[in-house]
Amino acid sequence: QVQLVESGGGLVQAGGSLRLSCAASGRTLSNYRIGWFRLAPGKDREFVASVNLSGSSTIYDDSVKGRFTISTDNAKNTVYLQMNSLKPEDTAVYYCAARLKFMADYSYWGQGTQVTVSS
Repeated sequence: QVQLVESGGGLVQAGGSLRLSCAASGRTLSNYRIGWFRLAPGKDREFVASVNLSGSSTIYDDSVKGRFTISTDNAKNTVYLQMNSLKPEDTAVYYCAARLKFMADYSYWGQGTQVTVSS
């Protein structure tokens, strides 16, 4: 089992910044990849970014490239999502999730944190 707890969401004006945190615990986390996803009302869940626990491999959706940065703090088993230049369309519930490195599906999910960007 892997437990994930997100924090850091909130209300921000367009152009502002937020940093989300995902604290992970459980099995050997070096075997996992952590991803951030978001779910907006009326839309399908959307991939945002992912990282391996060493931080050496990152992937971003095109919609957030250049604005969001995913990073890790191995000492704290925490993954961060720094979100800059936020837009109203970034408004969503953000979830972190974990999957084994060689698996396609994310098996473990956090409870989510709300991000609201006002125009």
